[in-house]
Parts: sequence; structure tokens; C-alpha cells
Amino acid sequence: MTVIHIVLFKFRADVSIQIREKCVSELKTLKRLPCVLNGRLTVGGPSITNPIERSKGYHYALVSYHKDRTALEEYQASKEHYEVTSAHLWPYKEDITRFDFEVDDESDGLDPRQLLGATIPNST
Repeated sequence: MTVIHIVLFKFRADVSIQIREKCVSELKTLKRLPCVLNGRLTVGGPSITNPIERSKGYHYALVSYHKDRTALEEYQASKEHYEVTSAHLWPYKEDITRFDFEVDDESDGLDPRQLLGATIPNST
């Protein structure tokens, strides 16, 4: 089962755009961790939800994929995750929401061999 990890975060009003952008940039470096499935980690924002009120004030979102719960736990416990969040997220956050769930490898629209990094031969 693939685990999908979603984090929504909003910064305090007094946090500059430069600090926000640095946080996003640093969070993106976590895609290099071996516990992130094939580097599938995306950080995006600000929200383009219309109407914007549906975003509940969140500024950015992080979505990452992990082979299983153990890989997610490894990600959460990694030195790199601790360093990035301690220096660039926790000191500036107003609110954080985290949601993790499992999906069958086929249910996210990718061939499971792609999730494992295998080359898929062309059938034509």
C-alpha cells in the first residue's frame, strides 16, 4: 500500500514572503530522501482555490508519497525533516493540518512498476 502524506500550512501574518519562499524551497529538498517514493514530493501554493475561502486560509500544501507506513515514519523521523521544519516552518507557522492515507498501488493512476522505478517497455 502506498502512503500519501498531505500537509496544509499557513504562516503568521507577520512572516515575509522571503521567509515563506525559503521554507518552500527547503521543504522541496526532502524529495531526495530515500523514504520518499521516487522523489514524489511536491510543495505548492499559494492556493488558487475559488472561492478562496474554501482554502480556510492555508497558504501552501505539501504532498508526498511513501512506499508504506514505515517509510512515512522514517521520513518524519529523519534528521533532514527535523532540520527543515525546525528552522523554516515551526517558528513561522500559524496553523498546520496533516492528513495521511493509504491507497492501493493502482489507485493513484500510476502503474505500480512506475512507483517502484521500473522501466516499462513500450507495447507498440
